[in-house]
Amino acid sequence: MARTYDFMLGGGHNFAVDRAVGAQIEHAMPGLREAARVNRAFLGRAVRYMADRGIRQFLDVGSGIPTVANVHEVAQARDPECRVVYVDRDPVAVAHSELMLAGNDHAAIVHADMRDPEKILESPQVRGLLDLDEPVGLLMLLMLHWIPDESGPLELVGRYGAALADGSFLAITHVTGDHQGENLTEATDAIKESRSPDQVTLRTHEEVTKLFAGFEIVEPGLVGCGEWRPAGPADISGTSEMNMLVYAGIGRKNATGDRSAHAKTQQG
Repeated sequence: MARTYDFMLGGGHNFAVDRAVGAQIEHAMPGLREAARVNRAFLGRAVRYMADRGIRQFLDVGSGIPTVANVHEVAQARDPECRVVYVDRDPVAVAHSELMLAGNDHAAIVHADMRDPEKILESPQVRGLLDLDEPVGLLMLLMLHWIPDESGPLELVGRYGAALADGSFLAITHVTGDHQGENLTEATDAIKESRSPDQVTLRTHEEVTKLFAGFEIVEPGLVGCGEWRPAGPADISGTSEMNMLVYAGIGRKNATGDRSAHAKTQQG
């Protein structure tokens, strides 16, 4: 699905089968490219928000194929000393990221599955670039809906969060069916028919909020992606449906680091 997402963003690093799946999904949900663009715009706002609060190191889990306004580009525009580690399991995404990052001593990519945080956090790239005793900006954008309930998404996020210092930030975007109709069902059916190993698990506002356990969700709370502190028209879709297809939120790790603490619930 990383290559299908690249297609949705207008990228060129995808295969015919990826474009066929993307076209099927978009036929079921016209305007889906807008939702992909809005999610990408949130990435930039999230990185700038964290950088403006002193974060100088970032871990982007499920970074996908490089496109415009990548995390290291946004962060290093704020401060050239910012350090970024990307993670993806797709070999195409990893290969293109390695090419893009050649010569950048402050950024690297790990070829790994997000479901193996210990391998990621112990990787030479993370150990060489990130200091886990200092706050980190962790990004998990359009990733956790690929983790089914039986695989324990809450526990997975907890394993990452436990390794982060107090004051770290967590950004999540997650597909929801709360504001959608039958079109979304048709779109998810198209993904199922593609036989991709990545299958969507839709979650409610309450369920996505729970993923922030141990983090206090900052204002404006967990909201539609286009509604999270938009800086201008480019950050918002022209249709409310596409603004609300994906929830977006950022949380700050509680000073106690207590994973059992209840994440503040905000109405989206």
